[in-house]
Amino acid sequence: MKATTVAKISFKEKMLQAREEAIVQAVNRLLAEKGFDAMTVDEVAADVGIAKASLYKHFASKEDLAAAAMVRVLHRAQVFLATLPEADTPLEKLRATARWAMEVQLAGEMPSLPSPSSSLRANLQGNQAYLDALVQVSNELGGWIEAAQAQSQLSTRLPPIVVLYTLYARACDPVLEFLKAGGQYSDDEIIELVLASCFDGLKSR
Repeated sequence: MKATTVAKISFKEKMLQAREEAIVQAVNRLLAEKGFDAMTVDEVAADVGIAKASLYKHFASKEDLAAAAMVRVLHRAQVFLATLPEADTPLEKLRATARWAMEVQLAGEMPSLPSPSSSLRANLQGNQAYLDALVQVSNELGGWIEAAQAQSQLSTRLPPIVVLYTLYARACDPVLEFLKAGGQYSDDEIIELVLASCFDGLKSR
């Protein structure tokens, strides 16, 4: 019986992977804190504790750095979606996803979306890893939205794409930070309040 050869990763390769992960985590924090336009490559290098020249060995530009952080959070979303119980209703899955996104934002780990005029937007449109992950997440959420509408759990007056973008907006909702800064509510209470406004609406029943 022929033995299967398993390729071993060298120590150098492991170190490079660890450094790249540290870079992406730093970018993620800075994007969440100040956004793409205000973030600088110098800040990323300083946060990681490496020279800017070393950083450029991993990522060729500021846009590539930010794109890697966006891909990372989408991959985290894919992993989260896969953990949701199959027995949950579509609406329960959508609420759980919105809750997760808000938890990530309140933890300071959700990169803010680029403005329409940002050079990052064009970079993302040419990033296949980002597009593939975005399509997969959108298709999954879109399927749950349509199923929830078919089961009368969500209003059918709203096109599914409107519901989808509304859920995406929760991942960068400024209301979360405003309420947290006020110090009146805990993170869990803030999330429950925003979930209620999103899924239950503002109209008195």
